[in-house]
Amino acid sequence: MSIAGVPRRGGGLLVAGTTSDAGKSVVTAGICRWLARKGVSVAPFKAQNMSLNSFVTREGAEIGRAQAMQAQAARTEPSALMNPVLLKPGGDRTSQVVLLGKPVGEMSARGYFGPGGAAGGDGRAPAANRRGALLPVVTDCYEQLRARYDAVVCEGAGSPAEINLRRDDIVNMGLARAAGLPVVVVGDIDRGGVFASFFGTTALLSREDQALLAGYLVNKFRGDVSLLEPGLDTLRGLTGRQVLGVLPYAHGLGIDEEDGLRVSLRGSVRESVVAPPHGEDVLRVAVAAVPLMSNFTDVDALAAEPGVVVRFVDRPEELADADLVVLPGTRGTVRALAWLRERGLAGAVARRAAEGRPVLGICGGYQMLGTRIEDEVESRAGTVEGLGLLPLTVRFAADKTLARPSGRALGEPVAGYEIHHGVAAVGDGAEPFLTDAAGRPLDGCRAGSVWGTHWHGSLESDGFRRAFLRRVARDAGRRFTPAPDTRFGELREEQLDRLGDLIEEHADTGALLRLIEEGPPAGLPFLPPGTA
Repeated sequence: MSIAGVPRRGGGLLVAGTTSDAGKSVVTAGICRWLARKGVSVAPFKAQNMSLNSFVTREGAEIGRAQAMQAQAARTEPSALMNPVLLKPGGDRTSQVVLLGKPVGEMSARGYFGPGGAAGGDGRAPAANRRGALLPVVTDCYEQLRARYDAVVCEGAGSPAEINLRRDDIVNMGLARAAGLPVVVVGDIDRGGVFASFFGTTALLSREDQALLAGYLVNKFRGDVSLLEPGLDTLRGLTGRQVLGVLPYAHGLGIDEEDGLRVSLRGSVRESVVAPPHGEDVLRVAVAAVPLMSNFTDVDALAAEPGVVVRFVDRPEELADADLVVLPGTRGTVRALAWLRERGLAGAVARRAAEGRPVLGICGGYQMLGTRIEDEVESRAGTVEGLGLLPLTVRFAADKTLARPSGRALGEPVAGYEIHHGVAAVGDGAEPFLTDAAGRPLDGCRAGSVWGTHWHGSLESDGFRRAFLRRVARDAGRRFTPAPDTRFGELREEQLDRLGDLIEEHADTGALLRLIEEGPPAGLPFLPPGTA
């Protein structure tokens, strides 16, 4: 089925934002789920994403987790076409460039955004992969999706009014111009200043770009919408553009995040199911908020369990009452290891292990638990001593492992995905963690109460998660019992349906359908001064 019953493929829409984190990802996912429920074949698209939270598609391509989540909202299989350029920060000024799902090297921000660019041969991305030169790649991926789906819902990045980057833009108005896409701008009213942001964003765009900006969406509104209506009417009078919806503030969505630049999540708590523990006790999980933390969404499945409280911490004393400590993935394993030592967290984790209290390392966290790391790829620090809590050594390889493995652990089936340069060699004195059906080791190991694996997403396997939490509760001396009916996949589907509900119930869906099907409306007024 195609949009509004018209047998034509290839409609599109770009969801931009007044700022980063304005709600572009959730609005895009919500539109995808709403369309999918109408029987429309729809795909998400983000030309360029900067994130440390990524996912591996079935064909072994790495894309942003937000796009994988949006594909799930669209009820379609994730593909590298949906996120052709992924930037994975490795520090304040450099990022790994992932092109069509495969890493092509490191590049500085100046080399990527500015004139010139890096040459190949020194571990950096070649000049041909600079941002401006990637527009043909991006538009080709978009056109392939257009040919396969009734609708493609695109997500912008940052703000379209970043006029310092407009010349070589491939993700906001640059993409919209190249593909003739109508643009809807999302603003977070919870931050304040949303009317000024809508007006200013529009007025900073060139005449040609303004001709594509078709309307606005207010996000995270609390209260009586009627109180907002005078401002909405004034904005329409000033800009000639309609506010296409006022989306209410929604608690507990817990969808995959893509903020790859946040250094610390200290004190934040992953939102849990509002339900009492199934057993007598709660279970407290402390996640070390290491630098360049990646795929911290791994702990969302723990937070979904009634009675499990998940906190991100950066002080050793905050581990004292934790029943489980998690060392998460990171884009900088050696840097994160040094951070653990500087903060005193390394010693606190070692003391826990000596006392038989549970520790889990995932990907980079698993690597840090070993005895030795040999890194001439990521940090180029050479040989570095690990925490020595698991009998393994890690050597960083030039080629990245990207896989979607499955196996068994603790008597239960488990599936996950791998994204890492480190290759682990497990020595004597450890038990296998993840095995095949015959019990042969696949990945990870365990020594006492210390566990480690390269597999992201393994805790989303319900049976394995319950078995692991039972083991953690036993070792921690807690009378905690996992609920027998928590199904993480179903909870995620419920959250995506809630996003679809937000669009269906609070947005002008007729106007959105017309934009997707017909493109930008003619005669949109120009707001001076505009930019050249």
